[in-house]
Amino acid sequence: MELFERPDSGERAVLVHVGFSGQPDEEELQEFAELAGSAGAEAIAQLTGVRTSPDSRTFIGKGKLEELKELLAMHDGELVIFDHELSPAQERNLEAELSCRVLDRSGLMLDIFAQRARSFEGKLQVELAQLKHLSTRLVRGWTHLERQKGGIGLRGPGETQLETDRRLIGARITRIQKRLDKVDAQRELGRKARRRADTPTVSLVGYTNAGKSTLFNRLVEADVYAQDQLFATLDPTLRRLELPNNTSLVLADTVGFISRLPHELIAAFKSTLQETIDASLLLHVVDASNPQYQIQVAEVDDVLQQINAETIPQLIVMNKIDRMEEVEPRIERDDEGRPIKVWLSAVSGEGINLLIEVLAELAASEQVTKTVELPPSEGALRAALYREADILEEKYSEKGDTIVSFRMPLRSFNQLKKNFPLLGEEPSAE
Repeated sequence: MELFERPDSGERAVLVHVGFSGQPDEEELQEFAELAGSAGAEAIAQLTGVRTSPDSRTFIGKGKLEELKELLAMHDGELVIFDHELSPAQERNLEAELSCRVLDRSGLMLDIFAQRARSFEGKLQVELAQLKHLSTRLVRGWTHLERQKGGIGLRGPGETQLETDRRLIGARITRIQKRLDKVDAQRELGRKARRRADTPTVSLVGYTNAGKSTLFNRLVEADVYAQDQLFATLDPTLRRLELPNNTSLVLADTVGFISRLPHELIAAFKSTLQETIDASLLLHVVDASNPQYQIQVAEVDDVLQQINAETIPQLIVMNKIDRMEEVEPRIERDDEGRPIKVWLSAVSGEGINLLIEVLAELAASEQVTKTVELPPSEGALRAALYREADILEEKYSEKGDTIVSFRMPLRSFNQLKKNFPLLGEEPSAE
């Protein structure tokens, strides 16, 4: 059976969500509707149901399939979006039964990413993810794809390749991967330079739309794109943040996470997420006004585990307190006095000073401040301190020795101490 000719349009969508452990959660349905809206779909109807397991042929049963056909006819629908992963066969069977385009959750998120990508690297990453996803869907041959003219799930940097055969798609994937490897190598040079300069990197992570970019802009007075929409930020942005105690750090704004983030996207955005993996500290931004925030925190922790970043220290930032009643900016500490949470509003600026205070405290805890007396024979150590440390004061003793007060990262101090025993025992970190 030949596939129908796909329509040029296709933004009027029926949304389908099936609960496999009881009725679908209202928050899940709301997030799904927001995802569809982020892609530009007009949600004309929503179909929900409960099953113990997906139907192998069409994911939903015959009764729901008929209900779906009626909804499409009643509302003049052009597209069906499933809040689930569909197999290539299920997607194909549904399209044949419904005579309209069918998109699953991965395809929907890939489309949103295609719209949001702004940098050269981001566009390459989206194209790579799209091609990998689409290559699993193209079982029957490619001729029907020549009629795809765009629309949700079909646009993006990779759409011009859709009429080519598998060999050309494979070659394109290889070329993109090589380009991304080159970009990643350039990023790694930057990361190595920061490590040599002992400048800590702090990465903002969190569920999509938690307010990371707004917080980033507030901290570094940047103009990173920040909107009340899912996945507003795809490309990592790095800025230096000067702290009150004469220390500084590099702040990185990264892509937001979401439940059931497609594996193709995690793989494609590896170089973007590398900024998270290499961070000294993660600022985990949480929408404190969302009643489901604990579930979102768990989803973010799950993705961090997937990219091997679960062992990096976290500071929880409870954002959006301006939307909550009787919640004041504050710092929460553990039993040992270490800061673990900061409550603030990135939009109003309430509590930003508390976050800066905590960042300065954490940066200082990684610093060593010490005064040493150097005889004339220790010229090499004096030179090393001037090269690697921040010299606070230098004066001379009555006997002609040089007294140097300095501050430097604890890690660098420990390395230097191996070559210059005169530095003595490791001081306590301030």
